Amino acid sequence: MAEREIRFEDGAGYEQMMGIWSRLAGDIFLDWLAPPPGLRWIDIGCGNGAFTELLIERCAPAEVHGIDPSEGQLAFARTRAAARLAKFSQGDAMALPFPADRFDAAVMALVLVFVPDPAKGVDEMVRVVGPGGTVASYMWDMLDGGFPLDPILLEMRAMGLAPPRPPQMGASRMEALRDLWTGAGLEAVETRKIAVNRTFANFDDFWMTKLKAPSIGPTVAAMESADVETLKRRVCARLPADTEGRITYGACAHAIKGYRPK
Repeated sequence: MAEREIRFEDGAGYEQMMGIWSRLAGDIFLDWLAPPPGLRWIDIGCGNGAFTELLIERCAPAEVHGIDPSEGQLAFARTRAAARLAKFSQGDAMALPFPADRFDAAVMALVLVFVPDPAKGVDEMVRVVGPGGTVASYMWDMLDGGFPLDPILLEMRAMGLAPPRPPQMGASRMEALRDLWTGAGLEAVETRKIAVNRTFANFDDFWMTKLKAPSIGPTVAAMESADVETLKRRVCARLPADTEGRITYGACAHAIKGYRPK
């Protein structure tokens, strides 16, 4: 049986499930990039606009274009305050609807493992930035325990379940990112790890939030109720609460930046 594709269509659900995580990592990422104001940006795989909004808040851009394949996500993005400046439109990361040298900076936030051909996606980022332009990304460490959904996904797999996974998990490895950036001809390539923590009010808050993930919600919905309770007990054991019932745990992303040669 073919593996189910992960599709993000619910912008509001994504905001609760992953948008908050994205902003936590995005703050550190933008501190590291330290871009000057007034740049023309493209946010590839912008989703519901979580990172796009952060970019506008933090970096005083002259222009921002957000591109994503999901109209459901884009519809949510257009309700954000960021839409006063950002233009959101449907598009393919491997065939960006812009001419060469159009932007000063191209970024992918939590996207690269979903691009069927990551190298082609990076080549497109390079194509649309001008000489000296910035090409950067951050992506959860999908293979070594850095993904925010791992507390549930790991227990699902231990129970013999097979929730869908992104098609290019290996692209999240630091060495794979470096190979992609240097292979695309970028200069002054640098990498770093980004570690963040998020706190949930209690286990129910955590559980209901994570059910909004398209890799988890449909899988849980198809399970027998007894198996769901077993899964919840196993996940709960991974996430000890504090004295007030709150659950705090961490995630880790890999970030990379480079510059198109002048």
